[in-house]
Amino acid sequence: MSTKRPLAEKTAFITGASSGIGEATAEALAVQGADVALVARRESKLESIAERIEAETEQTALVLPTDVTDSDAVRDAVERTVDTFGQLDVLVNNAGIATGSDVTVETMPAEQYRTVMGVNVDGMFFVTQAAIPHLRETSGIAVFVASFAGQYPRPGAPIYAATKWWTRGFAHSLAGSLGADEIGVTVINPSEVRTEFGKEYRDQVSEDRYEPNEVTEPDAIGDAVAFAAQQEPPNVVSEMDLYRRDKFSNF
Repeated sequence: MSTKRPLAEKTAFITGASSGIGEATAEALAVQGADVALVARRESKLESIAERIEAETEQTALVLPTDVTDSDAVRDAVERTVDTFGQLDVLVNNAGIATGSDVTVETMPAEQYRTVMGVNVDGMFFVTQAAIPHLRETSGIAVFVASFAGQYPRPGAPIYAATKWWTRGFAHSLAGSLGADEIGVTVINPSEVRTEFGKEYRDQVSEDRYEPNEVTEPDAIGDAVAFAAQQEPPNVVSEMDLYRRDKFSNF
């Protein structure tokens, strides 16, 4: 019986890889045999994650400190990945930040608005734009981490929700334009996840708000991404919702 792992000899590029969903995704992809490029701003965090991945999986983890809102830095990171590994097979567009929980549209500072839009929208565009030519060469897959907030109205976070509606619309439209090139596009919609998410503009992050197993854990999202990444042409997972089972019980 073959023991070859499903993603052996493939390369994945993961944004927001320094914690939470991005970190768990990098680990899940490496377990399945992929070499991984870890992209985020916090170099020291990336270094420790890379060291752990290489020790536990024997895959190579490339550390790429990058601000996804800088288009030139993004392009350099993608090119370094391809130069190092020879190819790019899986893109995971995960980097994102939340708006402040007590900020309304009327009170939101312009700086906060531009920062959130810059990471969640512009960053996702810049990364995708740089990766497409390389994904075309490998018939690769682009995975977009969207959100429950991009499917249902979120009165308390309209700007953040709008960025996730944009993510889904961009990804599905991209699927229509790239499908003939055998590039797969997957959208994954988590509900609440216990991570560091929200640290930029909130007093309390989701990691502290929720007890273990009270909401979805990052590992579950990482496993979902790994499943999507294993799909071979002509098939693709178009969209996957990953909610806890009691999500709608109080609606």
